[in-house]
Amino acid sequence: MGEQTDFEEVVKFHGHTCPGVTIGYRMAKAAMERLSEKRSEEEEIVAIVENNACGVDAVQVLTGCTFGKGNFIFRDYGKQVYTFYSRNTGKGYRVVFHGNKIPETIRGDREEMTRWLLEAEEEDILDVTEVDIEEPDPAEMVPSIRCEYCGETVMETRTHKLNGKIACIPCSMK
Repeated sequence: MGEQTDFEEVVKFHGHTCPGVTIGYRMAKAAMERLSEKRSEEEEIVAIVENNACGVDAVQVLTGCTFGKGNFIFRDYGKQVYTFYSRNTGKGYRVVFHGNKIPETIRGDREEMTRWLLEAEEEDILDVTEVDIEEPDPAEMVPSIRCEYCGETVMETRTHKLNGKIACIPCSMK
């Protein structure tokens, strides 16, 4: 898949072109090149994202990491920082968007900023550092059981005992 095709796939998944998804695209691309990995079919790659903004959609498309596979970890820190880990090699990279060289003249122009971000030299927008992280646990398969309050099924590991009955988290908080 060529670079432009990759970006078009990201935009298709995200729904529109914007600076945020472009930043995520550049961040994920930089990490995947260093990891020398292809898109994760199972859980070979783990992505740890520190925001829930547009860029995380690019991470999902390029890396194949998803909540459903358990290799997409969200930490609500509000930072343009993503860490990528390869289970195949044990290597990890932390990618930080700094955008230090973005010209002031384009900051209010979404189209021009997107174009500039796609063409910018990596060091002008990103810091990429190899990091040692503890390998995240693989996704755990756990049985679902029925909440005795609302009747909905819930992962057993997400239940509480409330008055001697099994309760899902929302029911346990009532």
